Amino acid sequence: MKRLTPVLLVVALFISITNAGGQEREIKPLEIGAAAPDFDLAGIDGRNYTLADFEEYDVLFIVFWANHCPTAQAYEDRLIDMANKYQPKGVGFVAISPNSPQAVSLSELGYSDVGDDFDDMVIRAADKRYNFAYLYDGDDHKGSIPYGPVATPHVFIFDSERKLRYRGRIDDTENPYIEPNTSDAIDAIEALLAGREVEVKVTPSFGCSIKWKWNDQWKKTLERQWAEMPVSVEMIDIEGIRRLVANDSENLRLINVWATWCGPCIVEFPDLVKIDRMYRGRNFEFVSLSADNPRRKDAVLKFLTDHEAANQNYLYSETDKYALIEAVDKEWQGALPHTLLIAPGGELIARYAGVINPLTVKRDIVDYLGRYFADD
Repeated sequence: MKRLTPVLLVVALFISITNAGGQEREIKPLEIGAAAPDFDLAGIDGRNYTLADFEEYDVLFIVFWANHCPTAQAYEDRLIDMANKYQPKGVGFVAISPNSPQAVSLSELGYSDVGDDFDDMVIRAADKRYNFAYLYDGDDHKGSIPYGPVATPHVFIFDSERKLRYRGRIDDTENPYIEPNTSDAIDAIEALLAGREVEVKVTPSFGCSIKWKWNDQWKKTLERQWAEMPVSVEMIDIEGIRRLVANDSENLRLINVWATWCGPCIVEFPDLVKIDRMYRGRNFEFVSLSADNPRRKDAVLKFLTDHEAANQNYLYSETDKYALIEAVDKEWQGALPHTLLIAPGGELIARYAGVINPLTVKRDIVDYLGRYFADD
């Protein structure tokens, strides 16, 4: 059975949130008929946007969005298609990311290769060639709170006078492999373009909870739990290494060969720990294999403990480094660090010589595991 990353799902009309100081804050969705609240938010193209920047459009479609959210990612292509079809007809499209990076745990990034900070928004938009404004509101949420989004994605559609005429989902099927039964947001757009009343004005919003800046206790709790997890290192011989590489398991396996005396190994190791924390809730495991002399077990364990590496850690029990190279990867020239991404059954997905590019590794992992709940 596959493990799921802890992602909070919300189907609600309003949500009360308690901040770190114990004060309760109510985030309530904008009412139908209300005027669109103004905002002044940074876009990924380097300029700031306000409501006035979209006054040329007869209809304004605002969706609250998140890079990391599996539900949002499942709707990406549909949103891009909607923008392609309806922007020429007079519909403006705006995506706002309300999430604070300070409140997003690594464990919540298990379906993505990027987080929710501004730089990551730029990366994701470029990867998917977003054809709409993508705005950041993760610092103080001043633009988002008046709208009252409860999940990502959460849609708000306004008429030519910027009165709210629809609030809710895009459609009723987040699974990108299944045709939806309803097309709620599109129906609302079509009605407004035709000068008709929107029939279905409010639908539930299903997706990942908004990560408000003050609601960071979950992230802090996880970080504390990770820091307290036991760290160990086991000795492993050549036959054991061959079994590791053969990967007779249900998990995608990332194997990193390193040593305490290897400067590049030390530089990249924190990124490997972060990758482990991102994907360990799914069918994934990180394995470190030290090429240190077996007499340095205490030093190896200290390094791993200092880096909170509560994953599978091994120390090569012999001194024949050429036998190690042969067992790990016949294409490996011997330089450290050396990293392999291996599918169940031993299929080599990727080989990384030298210091890893964390984004490349994360992309390879999530491309294999999938970006949507439907992939599980």
